[in-house]
Amino acid sequence: MQKKVTITIDEAVYDGLVRVIGRRKISRFLEDLARPHVLSDDLADAYRAMAADATREQEALDWSEALIVDARNAAR
Repeated sequence: MQKKVTITIDEAVYDGLVRVIGRRKISRFLEDLARPHVLSDDLADAYRAMAADATREQEALDWSEALIVDARNAAR
């Protein structure tokens, strides 16, 4: 669910946001900036979920091991 918020900023800042981000994209831009500062647990939870996925972890290990073999066989 989205909530509407009214904020007050300097006119020069608003003009810069419109010029750089675009008039209809300011809300999304500000939300993307604020999100990691107010919802920091989301990223940690996502990493924990990824680590708990045994299939994904095995595929990542296989991929990294293959890179080591490629590096060993690379011409120097």
